[in-house]
Amino acid sequence: MQPDQLSRRRLLSYAAFTSAGAAAGVAGPRSSAAADPAGEQQRTPNDRLYSMKKSINLWAFPYPDKMKLSECLQLAKDAGFDGIELNYDLESDLSPNATNEDFRSIRRRAEDIGIAISGLCSFLFWPYPLTSNDPAERARGEELAGLMLKAAAELGTENLLVVPGAVHMPWREDHEPTPNDVCDRRARESVGKMVATAEKLGVYLNMENIFFNGFLMSPMEMCEFVDSFGSEFVRVHFDTGNIMEYQFPEHWIPILGNRIKNVHLKEYSKKSTDHSLEAFRPLLDGTTNWPAVLDAFESIGYTDYLTFEYFHPYLHHPEALIHQTSDSLDRMLGRK
Repeated sequence: MQPDQLSRRRLLSYAAFTSAGAAAGVAGPRSSAAADPAGEQQRTPNDRLYSMKKSINLWAFPYPDKMKLSECLQLAKDAGFDGIELNYDLESDLSPNATNEDFRSIRRRAEDIGIAISGLCSFLFWPYPLTSNDPAERARGEELAGLMLKAAAELGTENLLVVPGAVHMPWREDHEPTPNDVCDRRARESVGKMVATAEKLGVYLNMENIFFNGFLMSPMEMCEFVDSFGSEFVRVHFDTGNIMEYQFPEHWIPILGNRIKNVHLKEYSKKSTDHSLEAFRPLLDGTTNWPAVLDAFESIGYTDYLTFEYFHPYLHHPEALIHQTSDSLDRMLGRK
């Protein structure tokens, strides 16, 4: 297979293990039949009103198979989202084949609809990791990251998710593990090459925390890595689900503090034994301690996007997932 001859299905399969270990911390519900056997205690609206903004990733939509990008933008708006996160791929409306005018056209369409583009991310950091032992993969990864930066600027978003490196990728049998120290050195070199362009374009390079890549495994390591570049344009894209099998997002958030520039929400049930994309659940259908997580975000003054990330659209009535997620976020944020 040639380097760029990767199907969307295979790229999606890389993500199956990206967060395969993500399992949420268990927390008891605010009220339940067990706690109130008489059923006298009624559910009341959230007594906290949070100021974060609602966003959803394009992977939750049946794009491009059943819906056009413009239809996804409109559906997200109609469902009540403040923003939508788009994904850069090898073959799509957002790819190396798109021109600057193509990206500006998408931006204008979103503006006309009245929905913000909350960020840009991509699965391409897995087939082309910035820390690969294969120099050709590293070079292609850096080239694609540069194209993503420019695309983000043309789209009018200031957020680009970056996977800085991987010691190991168990979902890629052809990937030779990279020693920890080599991974760290290569990641710093690759991200360092992007900083000047990011600053010029006004686009933040947001490092994502991941568990199964074996790199930046603690919040302290992430802080040191981000701070080492000495640029306000190197920040953190915090994913609440990517660490939860062994750690807790509400513990990371206060440590990362204002380094957090963007957020992924992923729901996961600790009761699950399925370590694939199917392990992730619709929002609130899991064991995540969302009140603790949201309180942690509020404690650091975070008011930006909370983006629901989900990889398998509903087979029938896919719009239902989008509306259900919006409703769940409204309840979590105290809007209902």
